[in-house]
Amino acid sequence: MASKHVKPPDYSGMTAPSHDVIVAELPALLPRLWRYGLILSRESVVAEDLVQATALRALERSSQFVIGTRLDRWLFSILRSIWLNQLRAQRVRTGHGLLDAEDVLVAEGVEQIETNIFAGQVLKQAMGLPEAQRETLLLVYVEGFTYQEAANVLDVPIGTVMSRLATVRLKLGGLEALASKNKDQDAN
Repeated sequence: MASKHVKPPDYSGMTAPSHDVIVAELPALLPRLWRYGLILSRESVVAEDLVQATALRALERSSQFVIGTRLDRWLFSILRSIWLNQLRAQRVRTGHGLLDAEDVLVAEGVEQIETNIFAGQVLKQAMGLPEAQRETLLLVYVEGFTYQEAANVLDVPIGTVMSRLATVRLKLGGLEALASKNKDQDAN
């Protein structure tokens, strides 16, 4: 029996179905989703599970995605929803599987440089923040969401996002002073 080559659908001049858009764009967003899952869960294995569940739910509910809107924002909302559902179901997190910041920042055995050390200190401090502040920090400063976009993902007023970030800046501000002091000492 001869195999029949099926020509892919031609979407020129019309909008591709949302499922096709998700399938095409999802792979590039997986690292960002994993990072967000890691910030939420503090566990790499849980982050991987969250990303898989998010991808599955996005594909299953692809008809709910509105073409022309930001796929990354939609996926972040799905991941957060799954995380909150897991928290409600489990009630307690044990904290096992937390990645050490130094291990995450070292690339293939290359010696850590000053920037990575400082980034490790920031990450360590960020992981110690309450979940709401940690999550807001990631969305705005790492993922580049606007305050309004972060507020939409978190389902909170924009003022809450601003308040959380002000608190984070105060808590992490000591690290900036420490980094400046270390640079001054190294220069002497």
